Amino acid sequence: MRQLGKAGLLAILSMTSTGAWAHLPARHPAFPAQPIRARRSVSHGVVVVDGHRIPYTATAGTLILKNRKNQPTASMFYVAYTRSGVRHPSQRPITFVYNGGPGSSTVWLLMGGLGAVRAVTANARVTPPPPYRVISSPSSLLPVTDLVFIDAVGTGYSHVVGVGRNKGFWGVDADVRSFGQFIEHYISQNNRWNSPKFLLGESYGTTRSANLVDYLEGQGITCNGVILLSSILNYGDSWPGTDLRYVTYLPSYTAVAWYHHVLPEHPAHLAPLIRKVERFARTSYAYALFQGSRLSPARKAAVLAKLHEYTGLSTRFLAAVHLRVTPSRFRAQLLRNQGHERFIGRLDARFTGINRDGAEEFPDYGALMAAVSPAFTAAFNAYVRDRLHYVAHRPYRIMNGQVIRKWNWNHRFPGTRYAWPLPDVAPNLADAMRKNPYLQIFSGNGYFDLATPFYKTEFDFAHMKLPHALMARVHFHFYHSGHMLYLHPATLAHLDRNLIQFYHEVLAPDHH
Repeated sequence: MRQLGKAGLLAILSMTSTGAWAHLPARHPAFPAQPIRARRSVSHGVVVVDGHRIPYTATAGTLILKNRKNQPTASMFYVAYTRSGVRHPSQRPITFVYNGGPGSSTVWLLMGGLGAVRAVTANARVTPPPPYRVISSPSSLLPVTDLVFIDAVGTGYSHVVGVGRNKGFWGVDADVRSFGQFIEHYISQNNRWNSPKFLLGESYGTTRSANLVDYLEGQGITCNGVILLSSILNYGDSWPGTDLRYVTYLPSYTAVAWYHHVLPEHPAHLAPLIRKVERFARTSYAYALFQGSRLSPARKAAVLAKLHEYTGLSTRFLAAVHLRVTPSRFRAQLLRNQGHERFIGRLDARFTGINRDGAEEFPDYGALMAAVSPAFTAAFNAYVRDRLHYVAHRPYRIMNGQVIRKWNWNHRFPGTRYAWPLPDVAPNLADAMRKNPYLQIFSGNGYFDLATPFYKTEFDFAHMKLPHALMARVHFHFYHSGHMLYLHPATLAHLDRNLIQFYHEVLAPDHH
């Protein structure tokens, strides 16, 4: 203080009185760094489901993650809905919910209708500009489970703090450790150790779930069920020179062509057609692809005819791409034969966009995200402030492109000594199911999803080397929707009924 002198001391006092000191570096020697604390805002509401009023407590807040030296590394944001008036809340089911990306916040599931509210969007078309509506959700899962929606580090309001660095969280296995620590902290702080536990992930969130349920098992936290929406479990079939992805995508191409009425013949019902195409994909089509240049002209002609029948694409185009249609080319090409400059969406092929011209080989943008992202963004930012009364001093990051660009994809699955650059977490899920034979899996996919095709999900589960008794605990459901199943109102209601039934079956006494 002697070195500062009177003028310096007066300046410091002035700064502290006006708050200007907060703009100094956090480690300024005159002012120690402020302690990093968790925050939360509590509010209350009521949701009506099937005519029953469900009162709930909503908590929007953060949990602080720490390293082994007890130093803070990250602040993870969450929104929890817990049913009010429960006699034994410590034993009530709880579900941890998250989206994927990597680099996506959990705004989609939070505002999609499975929680307490739903952002209203137009079905299969662009949602008009604001004002947007947020309504109480009749498809809420609160009748059967409490819900905790979590944002991954680097998304939403979640971010590194203290000694934390992004690279310590942005990777397949590092991400799982952070979610594992969050869940352990949450159930400890809220007395939920004895609650039946479920994981619910969408898209890359299913990759996280398959890995996380195995990780939690090793930490002494056993789950009752895992809900996978729009699964991606194995990234390895996208290596150049492999043909498996063409096989697993074909049924999705058929479903999308059926939806847009471009098949040479249009069956009234989709499901029987899909089963027929799946048989063709894994037999004649797979054989033709695996033959490569050795395929005879006669067999090639027969396969070309079937591909035209099942995709609506011309045999000339199919021959030009050697029977192998990538998702991007399919999206750009499908409606071109109709004389349109429109392309179909990747995440949800019910949505269409407009290309710059009719000769584009790859679509210009994501049709689904352009159609609904503004509505979800504005609706959440209004909801978190006006209804949850949570005020953050940073913007909410709906999507963070830096995360996926810097993501560490290396993953070492059970039984191997080496990390693979394209992860396969199906062995982790199988490992968890073998260790906990009571674990049940709900798998939901949209027919019109060209990001995570439904037949690939079936293929991945079929190759997990599980005995029949454990495979019987995997429940498959398919919907007339895209990647975000809840964007289609009829599908949301259907999904809700299926999930409620799943919870009841998992929690029934005879399943223990």
